[in-house]
Amino acid sequence: MALPQEEVGYLAIVLHAHLPYVRHEEKDCLEERWLYEALTETYIPLLQTFEKLVEDKVDFRITFSLSPTLLSMLEDRFLLERYRHHLDQLIELSKKEIARTRRDAANNRLAIMYFKTFLGIKEYMEQHDYLVVPRFKQLSEKGLLELMTTAATHGFMPAMETAESIYAQWEIGLATFERYLGFRPKGVWVPECGYTPGLDRILKQLGVDYFFCDSHSLEHASPKPKNGVFSPIKTGYGVYAFARDQESSSQVWSSFTGYPGDYDYREYYRDIGFDLPLSYILPYIHAKGIRVNTGLKYYRITGKSDQKELYQPKWADQKAAIHAGNFMYNRENQIRHQSSTLGIKPLVVAPYDAELFGHWWYEGPQFLNYLCRKICFDQKTFLMITPSEYIALYPEQEVAQPPLSTWGRNGYCEVWVGPNNAWIYRHLHKAEKKMVELVSRITQPNEWEEKALVIALKQLLLAQSSDWPFMMDNQTMTEYAVRRVNEHLGLFNQIYEGLLGHNLDLDWLQQLELRWPIFDGIRSSVYLPEEMHRVAIASSRECTDQPVHRRILMLAWEYPPKIVGGLARAVYDLSRELVNQGEEVHVFTSYVEHSPRYENMEGVHVHRISSFHEGGQENFMDWVFELNLSMVAHLEYCHRQGLAFDVVHAHDWLVSAAAREMKNRFGLPLMATIHATEFGRNQGIFTDLQKQIHGEEWKLTYEAETVIACSQYMAGEMIRLFDLPSEKVVVIPNGVDEKQLKIKNSSTFSRDRYAFPEEKIIFFVGRLVREKGAGLLIEAANDILNCCPEAKFVVAGKGPMKKDLEKLALDMGVAHKFLFTGFIDDEERNYLFSQSYLAVFPSIYEPFGIVALEAMAAGTPVIVSDTGGMDEIVQHQVTGLKVYAGMVSSLRDQLIYALNNKDRLQELATEAKSIIDKRYSWRDLAISTRSVYDSLNLEKTVFRT
Repeated sequence: MALPQEEVGYLAIVLHAHLPYVRHEEKDCLEERWLYEALTETYIPLLQTFEKLVEDKVDFRITFSLSPTLLSMLEDRFLLERYRHHLDQLIELSKKEIARTRRDAANNRLAIMYFKTFLGIKEYMEQHDYLVVPRFKQLSEKGLLELMTTAATHGFMPAMETAESIYAQWEIGLATFERYLGFRPKGVWVPECGYTPGLDRILKQLGVDYFFCDSHSLEHASPKPKNGVFSPIKTGYGVYAFARDQESSSQVWSSFTGYPGDYDYREYYRDIGFDLPLSYILPYIHAKGIRVNTGLKYYRITGKSDQKELYQPKWADQKAAIHAGNFMYNRENQIRHQSSTLGIKPLVVAPYDAELFGHWWYEGPQFLNYLCRKICFDQKTFLMITPSEYIALYPEQEVAQPPLSTWGRNGYCEVWVGPNNAWIYRHLHKAEKKMVELVSRITQPNEWEEKALVIALKQLLLAQSSDWPFMMDNQTMTEYAVRRVNEHLGLFNQIYEGLLGHNLDLDWLQQLELRWPIFDGIRSSVYLPEEMHRVAIASSRECTDQPVHRRILMLAWEYPPKIVGGLARAVYDLSRELVNQGEEVHVFTSYVEHSPRYENMEGVHVHRISSFHEGGQENFMDWVFELNLSMVAHLEYCHRQGLAFDVVHAHDWLVSAAAREMKNRFGLPLMATIHATEFGRNQGIFTDLQKQIHGEEWKLTYEAETVIACSQYMAGEMIRLFDLPSEKVVVIPNGVDEKQLKIKNSSTFSRDRYAFPEEKIIFFVGRLVREKGAGLLIEAANDILNCCPEAKFVVAGKGPMKKDLEKLALDMGVAHKFLFTGFIDDEERNYLFSQSYLAVFPSIYEPFGIVALEAMAAGTPVIVSDTGGMDEIVQHQVTGLKVYAGMVSSLRDQLIYALNNKDRLQELATEAKSIIDKRYSWRDLAISTRSVYDSLNLEKTVFRT
């Protein structure tokens, strides 16, 4: 699209076309008329409008969503043949109306108008073999329509119990779209704009770039976006969320002030199907005499009373042009105002149900026709744009997390979960869990079992449609909605019982398959439990841009977002860099609540695995033992699916049992990284628990072919404690990724929260346990404050000693100078590094000290203890200051020196930052790790893909 120089903003019109799946063998089904009416009054008129715009060389952009159920019906020859008959009846009825109204010129003109309209639609459909989906595709290929889709049956996401259901709804929906259109859409319409936290993770996993939500979803996002709804946000998983603009929506949607309520427009609720004698109209309504809309309506809205005057098409057409001009004028003013206020080129997102245009608002397609022409030729303030075009122009957006929201009444779930429909969800939730149970039990189904599983899945999907609870809430077609939910759940439960009892009637299954010919080609495996999902075991060898050298299995009990200590960060950084260098890395780690069981996290395949009795074990060692059993069981599952690994790399004792079993049972070469020892943490082994942990460390290092230590100090400690031959131990330090230390949004924080302007922040961050030395800082504080009253101590982190440390500060009379923040995320840590006078890490025991490395990479001066790895990282009076470990007086003296020598401190920080890339680059450390893999006996691997 050519950009005019004067353009200051954008408009995205979004039309969502959806109908529930209705297909009944019996003739004259009332509900099938929904499709016929939508085709006649909305979909075909819109296509004709768009194609006329193309013919007239009008440059427009509209985003158009086609739901999977609608696509299935639009491509169903059974339904299309019935629609052909429906059109013939409309033409016959309009001819009959021309004859009936021949003595009434005004009504006769309307009858002739309808006859020409229906005849034109029939000719259009015959010209295109009754297939409209290819017409949408052709407009998409011209770049004028951006096509997208929604979940398989328009399921209401916030009310779903399992992630498996949400995944299946989206994977099947996207696959259905691809089947009919030939490509996967870049964006999706979330049913009912029903966003629920975590949905973005599944959408990202499926390759979706963006979705739409209601305005309050962005207005209440965390942190609150500074641009409001006038630009999208990027969720934590990198999916763009576009929000509805209320002002432009209300001008069309509002039942009080919206354009469709203008008195000159056609009255929807006066139809000859209800107005004319039954004997006359009977052949054109339901065979049982149930009156329905025919589409022939002779009156205009006129006013709020029941008194209606004759419809005047010319008046309505003029109003459509006027309203299009008004809409454009309002958008110009709105966009100019927001542009000057926000300092960006604002985007106004105007989403509507497609069926509003033509079906409910007869003149809607005319309105869009005039609007597109006016925007193209009559103004230069804004451009029509699609979401993909906008993202291409402005890929960098604020990162925020939207909350649960919908576009329904009052903005949340009451339309779909209320007094008239809440009863359905306990049954739906049970069915979701039963479906997970079925695919977990029947892991290698035979032909008839797979057929039964697929039919059961279809019934569950159809029962989950958001249309049924909407109808129940609306009290329209309630009986039909209730019947559909009960029918689908009833069939699902019959199949469930039959599969478990091995007594299914195959002829009955065949009948069900013919009765519900939707979602052809799906497999039951789409509903596998997330921790066993096929995505988790799909090899990336075929989709990577560079050759994959090996498939590496890492075992680590913690991995982001579960971060207890430095181990999680080290494994996270190392695994990502190994992927960058062509390795395929899978991490088996412990499950953390609200996180996905599986995700591809920046190229790393992360499998989060529950202990067999998650949450049910009070004994920590029992939990660890059962976690290890679960990890082995998950490897067995991967093995059955043909996913093989070249090497297992274990991190610390908590995964020792699983690592040893994987080596001995599956023949996997084993290497281990020991990040800390139980002896070092406690300065000895004193209790039975410590002896048990020490024993697991010994077993892991004994079984491993190579053991990696993060420092020379740790190498010596392991050789001494575990009686290891020195040639078995390799030193590879931890590294730091300077990109992870950049502050993404400093406006989120305020220094005033931590200290007064005149105070110098002394920053400690780490786990609040004895060996990290935070207590020494408190003990030294009085002497420091006597010399340097401007000092302020910020202690960040959590741990078992937090309350003891707070009490110690109170007892020492320095509590007013200490701020205990508790846990902080990386963004807040980075901000505090930038605001701190210096960072101090007075550890008593520190195998490596990655947090000191991070502070140095951030440019913050450091004081560290001369212990462990930190003694190797920091060179006294060259890259930082060092104190004698455990000695309060040494810590006091160095802090006082630092507080009185700012210039010298900055010189040390500058020198420290300069050596980071030379010695602690993850790129070089990953190369060193790969060389260890190269040295392993990979011929031991006993199974391959």
